[in-house]
Amino acid sequence: KESRSSKSHVKAVKSFSCPECGEQFLHEKVQTKLKSFSCDDCGKSFSRLNSHMTVHTGENPFACELCGQRFTQKGNFDRHMRVHTREKPFACEFSEKSSLIKHIRVHTGQKPFACELCGQRFTQKGTLGRHMSVHTGQKPFACELCEKRFSEKSSLIKHMRVHTGQKPFACELCEKRFSVKSSLNSHMSVHTGQKPFACELCGQRFTLKGTLGRHMSVHTGQKPFACELCEKRFSEKSSLVKHIRVHTGEKPFACELCGQRFAQRRSLNFHTRVHTGQI
Repeated sequence: KESRSSKSHVKAVKSFSCPECGEQFLHEKVQTKLKSFSCDDCGKSFSRLNSHMTVHTGENPFACELCGQRFTQKGNFDRHMRVHTREKPFACEFSEKSSLIKHIRVHTGQKPFACELCGQRFTQKGTLGRHMSVHTGQKPFACELCEKRFSEKSSLIKHMRVHTGQKPFACELCEKRFSVKSSLNSHMSVHTGQKPFACELCGQRFTLKGTLGRHMSVHTGQKPFACELCEKRFSEKSSLVKHIRVHTGEKPFACELCGQRFAQRRSLNFHTRVHTGQI
């Protein structure tokens, strides 16, 4: 009797079977993880079809009351709220466990993702994916307004702010706003006076890594930016952009008081003194 009881008990417990392969499970929860719901629009199967449907409908039902940003899934919304609350529930002060796992590699030096073409290694799978565009030359993300193309979606998002004028990153000390977070981080050195980037050749220090890079041309004499119209060369891309206006006649900087236009901002600033009486 005992053996019968035991056998019937086992059958009672293993009563949830997979409709795909017939395998039995001890808990119903395992079965519920099956991708049993099929999308009529794309044919893919999901365990939660409702969440997936927002991809087709464009619906963003979860809205942040603080900044108005909307999300398709509650999990993404909850993670976003930590931006405002500054909650960092994971050790090393990270708001997401996945960020902590990635951060740990900073301490260990672990780079588990390797490029099969050049051998370069990366700490994150996403970074490896973006790196591959160096070899393939692919730029799958196109701007619908100016048709400029990008190898990364994040670069397209940043670029779109050129058209929209959106500046989501604000300085807490002076309320100046920026379109990209890196610009905000660089701006903070204005308040702190910090100059973390030093020239190894002359010791001069800079607040921005890009400024240090441009400074190095003083020592190397390199002028990598060439004008296609007159072949004049420049050490900085910004200098080339300004020079091109000599050929195009473009004057993007206008005086708000008299309407006079200028090719360079410094010329506008100098002109403004005429109105203020400083000249």
